[in-house]
Amino acid sequence: MSIARQDILKALGAISDPISGNDIVSAGMVRALVVEGHNVRFVLEVDPVHAKTLEPVRTAAQEAIKAIAGVDQVSVVMTAHSAPPPPPDLKGGAKPAAAKGPQKIPGVKHIIAIASGKGGVGKSTVSVNLAVALAAEGRRVGLLDADVFGPSQPRMLGISGRPASPDGKTILPLRNHGVTMMSIGLMTRDDEAVVWRGPMLMGALQQMLSQVQWGQLDVLLVDLPPGTGDVQMTLSQKAELTGAIIVSTPQDVALLDARKGIDMFNKMGVTILGMIENMSTHICSNCGHEEHTFGHGGVRDEAEKIGVPLLAELPLHLDIRRASDGGAPIVASNPDSAPAQAFRALARGLIDAGHV
Repeated sequence: MSIARQDILKALGAISDPISGNDIVSAGMVRALVVEGHNVRFVLEVDPVHAKTLEPVRTAAQEAIKAIAGVDQVSVVMTAHSAPPPPPDLKGGAKPAAAKGPQKIPGVKHIIAIASGKGGVGKSTVSVNLAVALAAEGRRVGLLDADVFGPSQPRMLGISGRPASPDGKTILPLRNHGVTMMSIGLMTRDDEAVVWRGPMLMGALQQMLSQVQWGQLDVLLVDLPPGTGDVQMTLSQKAELTGAIIVSTPQDVALLDARKGIDMFNKMGVTILGMIENMSTHICSNCGHEEHTFGHGGVRDEAEKIGVPLLAELPLHLDIRRASDGGAPIVASNPDSAPAQAFRALARGLIDAGHV
């Protein structure tokens, strides 16, 4: 028996919002409603001032959906949206009082952001192979897939299934290839778009940082979405970062956007640990000829210009793509290959530098 979305909205429409006096559907509180088989999940977006007051509303919404015939499981997350920021002080007057600063994650020694200015430079592929390489070097590694709109780490690590929550608050991450991983992609279907505004993005990131039971980790790698948006800013403000690594391809267009990412982290007070030139060189599998498809040396020049290390020059190789698509990163599936050894060298360099 299929569950009609309209039946769910009708049941939720019978629940009143004590703040506005409207029902919770008309009040715009119901977000990200997903019906998947016999399971229903959605978000109640509320004002943080009224979060405690509205907890009974969340409970009532959950019970109302459970009462619908055919529903087996209901997940309701209440996310408090942030108040709009104050207007910029164009006259250079006094700044508002600073909010509570970045915090450590219990049990996690280091947090490293893996970032890129633009998409398509292989940041997620670098992140997952670096995570597996660090694990192979004996480190306890976590990987947070913070690319909410394009989560790819479940596929690359060969992980499927929904994370468990023993108490309805704590989330248990999943694990493969020696890496503990959490991703919003574990909560959605492969073909399902995440249509969220800034406050929901920030709330989801904070939940994945603070409510996931990461355990004891030497390092948590955070695979960020491309660009300089809400997720990057929230991570910089809420988590005490060891630093950020910038991934770019050598061509000028990619470097233009990489510079913006570097500038953002500088403004947020986050240390740039170094840069990685990905797709730096390509070796023909038939003749062995080496060519620089996207140019070569651009990232090295940029790293020297801003005074940070060039951490690695990683190859463009078909086996890297095949391994990632197959759910076993090349560091795990073919550890003796030249591409895998390049990632192992990158991992050892970060360890030797004391970043992990």
